[in-house]
Amino acid sequence: MPDTPENQQAYPQPSSQAPGCGFPVLRLVVLFSLITGALLAYALGPLSDSEMVLFRRLLDELERDDLLLGDRYYGNFWVAAMVKQRGSDALLRVSASRRSDFRRGQRLGKNDHLIVWRKPSARPHYLTAAEYAALPAELILREIRGTLVAKGCRTRQVVLVTTLLDPKRFPREELLELYARRWHCELRLRDIKIALHMDVLRTHTPDMARKELLAKLLAYNLMRRLMWEAGVRASVAPLRLSFKGAVQHVRTFAPMLAALPCAAREELYAHLLKTLASELVPERPGRIEPRLKKRRPKSYGWLQKPRALCRRLIRLGRKLK
Repeated sequence: MPDTPENQQAYPQPSSQAPGCGFPVLRLVVLFSLITGALLAYALGPLSDSEMVLFRRLLDELERDDLLLGDRYYGNFWVAAMVKQRGSDALLRVSASRRSDFRRGQRLGKNDHLIVWRKPSARPHYLTAAEYAALPAELILREIRGTLVAKGCRTRQVVLVTTLLDPKRFPREELLELYARRWHCELRLRDIKIALHMDVLRTHTPDMARKELLAKLLAYNLMRRLMWEAGVRASVAPLRLSFKGAVQHVRTFAPMLAALPCAAREELYAHLLKTLASELVPERPGRIEPRLKKRRPKSYGWLQKPRALCRRLIRLGRKLK
């Protein structure tokens, strides 16, 4: 967000950047619906708040029998215990720091067994003493191993841990397939940050920055609502519709919808939904695009000193380094 004293105080720039040479940064953690792509809840804070601190604020949004999907960052005892404590379930990728041994535990099938995770003795900083004491001393979890296969991509082996213990009701292959779909949440984040231009906020105060952010999150959910209705009416999968294309079409139709009387809007609205459904994205599982730009940027150096100091040095005829 813009480098103003108010923004810097609420959301300080990274400590690795020199004063006057960086920008305030806001950290955002969101909870998505895997089925609809809608944003269910959010938590925001400065960079000094870790992702786990913000995730803790979203736990109360989980309802009984919900299933939480999480990547390696969340594959630990604390997340599994806190989710289970709320009557929900979790399917998480095991943290890279934890070693898995499928020769131990109760065997349920090939690459499938029950294990016991014991509560670590060290309390993490994001839990109070009372919250730490309320968590169980151990958890019985199910650990599975398998490969995620995507056409044209290298086969990837993953180890998952889940609170869904019944192998007949929840087959290993289906859990692996479900976890592979977690990547869609990364695409939804991209829609918010890039398609809605939310990677850089414009407002100069923290209150206005939060309003700007919430307005764009609201716009995102409204777009998802339109895309869902368009997909249902056209009998196509709503998540296969192009979010960027939907944004462009809504911007085109909005002035006409606003100018028409209420009685005449229904036909144009139906035409808008039909147009949205025509922007069908092909199935591209595991698609990878290099984050590289073809057009070269201008060869300006980086601002490593406050701008006022740089002006003074230029007036003195000194070379900036």
